[in-house]
Amino acid sequence: MAIDNKLVMELRNRTSAGIVDCKKALEEAGGDMDKAIEILKKKGAIKAAKKAAERTASEGLLATYLHHNGKLAAIVELTCETDFVARNDVFKQLANDLALQVAAMDPQYVSPELIPAEEAEKKKGEFLAEMASDNKPEDIKAKIVEGKLNKWYSEVCLTKQSFIKDEDKTIEQLIAELSGTIGEKIAVTRFVRMQMEMPTGQAC
Repeated sequence: MAIDNKLVMELRNRTSAGIVDCKKALEEAGGDMDKAIEILKKKGAIKAAKKAAERTASEGLLATYLHHNGKLAAIVELTCETDFVARNDVFKQLANDLALQVAAMDPQYVSPELIPAEEAEKKKGEFLAEMASDNKPEDIKAKIVEGKLNKWYSEVCLTKQSFIKDEDKTIEQLIAELSGTIGEKIAVTRFVRMQMEMPTGQAC
């Protein structure tokens, strides 16, 4: 059976196993997530992935983007495990693409985990308040709020944004794919976006 890429990424997020391993496990399990997790456990893919996650991404590079008018710039720090990968053209291209992404989409955080707890709770409270007068069951309300939070994450978190060059992929998926291909941990550690204030009526 054909396995949806979203299912593959969900399994990867839950287990940290490689994309290829996740896809094969889902195919073997007929698309059943729990069975796929058991298959990965038996094959040792999860254990191997945990060991890989413990490795330190201490190499990498800074990629920059400067808009043609010189009034908008972005810097992204992309890390990997070895200098060999840091000098790889594909890795460099990813870093450059991420700098462009930051400049164009103006994310506020790298990932949801880095959003201050008080800000996340405040946003959740706003969504709950919107549902206060709704007569839907509580479990339905909870799912709606979760959906609203995920949409918010996709706006303010770099890793959850759709890639501007391929909107069918998120930045998180883009990084995971390259990480699985080269066999090294890759991560965005930080970024900076700077823009000069423009007079009213002007745009970059």
